[in-house]
Amino acid sequence: MKLKQQPEDFHVTELTEVVPGDVGDYALFRLDKTGWTTPDALQVVRTRWQLDGRRISFGGLKDRHAVTAQYFTIFRGPKRNLTHERVTVTYLGQRPEPFTAAEIRGNRFAITIRSLSTEQIQVAEEALGQVDRVGLPNYFDDQRFGSVGEGKEFIAREMVFGRFERALWLALAAPYEFDRADARREKQLLRDRWGDWARLKNAIPKGHARILVDYLVTHPTDFKGAVARLRPDLQGLYLAAYQSSLWNRMLALWLYRTVGAGQLAVVDLKLGRVPVPVGVPPEKQAEWAGLSLPLPSARLKSEPAGWWGGLLDDVLREEGLTLPELKIKGLQRPFFSKGDRPGSVRPTGLTFAAEVDDRHPGCQKMVLKFDLSRGSYATILVKRITSVSAPLWERSTRD
Repeated sequence: MKLKQQPEDFHVTELTEVVPGDVGDYALFRLDKTGWTTPDALQVVRTRWQLDGRRISFGGLKDRHAVTAQYFTIFRGPKRNLTHERVTVTYLGQRPEPFTAAEIRGNRFAITIRSLSTEQIQVAEEALGQVDRVGLPNYFDDQRFGSVGEGKEFIAREMVFGRFERALWLALAAPYEFDRADARREKQLLRDRWGDWARLKNAIPKGHARILVDYLVTHPTDFKGAVARLRPDLQGLYLAAYQSSLWNRMLALWLYRTVGAGQLAVVDLKLGRVPVPVGVPPEKQAEWAGLSLPLPSARLKSEPAGWWGGLLDDVLREEGLTLPELKIKGLQRPFFSKGDRPGSVRPTGLTFAAEVDDRHPGCQKMVLKFDLSRGSYATILVKRITSVSAPLWERSTRD
């Protein structure tokens, strides 16, 4: 099975009800890109139009290895279009408010899965029928955990426990699978000379790491202060990754306890296996369809009265934490976000077709088209239909 073999195999279009007009200080644009991350594409816009980044607002991050379309606004932005290599910006009109994630209704996907055998096509079609009947667990997928390195250590977890030097080391020096050559060289220097800040200052190029090293030259043991000076967007990514992992574990625990092993199979994610339902008992179907779980945060009640409190307590107990401790002590920012996330999701407008794979002789490809609500991951659906293991009860009888 091959996914995202070429950007054209993964199309994502942001869905919104926003209608531009002629009034307001915010210029609304559509961003079409191929082979770019959202931040990198918007950096092109900032550079070409000489903009302060604080004037730009957008709703979501779209995959680099894809053909994507999304929306953003610029405060008092230019009323014109822009083209760059595989980046097109189209001016749509004006609006009185910046565009944010709250205005994304969902995303429309067109995905091509390649190099499939006839048997794999049959398995995928059967799994799609199960998804249509049962729904899909709304797990955060691997893209959410890009800041988690080979050792599967969470930077935010180290921050929560007050281990700020370790957190900083993971943020600046830990190797990652997809590091580019220049990043690998810089990280190797940081690992080799960690603590020798004056020497490091002269060895690494200007950039974010250099700013933090400069601070440590004059504050050599103030790792909390250095962590506080990490870029806000990176801090947010680190906390979101850890919080999302805890939420995934809450959902997995609910499925084990409520649906039961006889109705569960497993799917492999970057951080480990998670259960997915192949069926839900009739008396639990309404509960599953309406399931919503809070994002773990000390900003919730210390002793949650909600039914989900036991799930969260058990997950945090495994971490050696209590709910009031789930914060970064000694720092006002960053902090874990507060909110609820649906536990199950159903793709809408789902269609699929098996065709001859033009890139892999003797194989087939499957073309999927569907919509998902905001914040849900299409790759969870792909994994659900292509890489699910046998139901847990079958695995236990074989083992």
